[in-house]
Amino acid sequence: MSTSCVFCDIIQGRAPASVVYADQQVLAFMDIRPVNPGHLLVVPKAHASHLAELDGALGGRLFSVGMRLAAAVRESGVRCEGVNLFLADGEAAGQEVFHVHLHVLPRFRGDDFGFRFGPDRHRLPERATLDETAAAVRQALGG
Repeated sequence: MSTSCVFCDIIQGRAPASVVYADQQVLAFMDIRPVNPGHLLVVPKAHASHLAELDGALGGRLFSVGMRLAAAVRESGVRCEGVNLFLADGEAAGQEVFHVHLHVLPRFRGDDFGFRFGPDRHRLPERATLDETAAAVRQALGG
């Protein structure tokens, strides 16, 4: 646990939260700044600032619980025509609290939330560029 992490404080009961789900590995609670009603956060109980610090099995557990909660939100009566699962890893990706957390975002038409894409989004890269990037990622994987 981190001594200066709001999510660790919630996990330890030192800060309030509206808990939806808890097990030995993860905790899920309502986001206090929701995009839409029903917006949840799923966090590992073990502190990890970034995905690279998170055990793969625990990461899988985080998403498994997120999927169950997405289904529950749809059945709950909360306005929900769709769901985004979103995880920001790093400041450049929009991470604000540096404890890994998965957002479960109920969505509906006209909710004014979305991702902005840059002006080059529709310009397709050359296959050689894609192949070169794929090779670099494969090498980083160790194979």
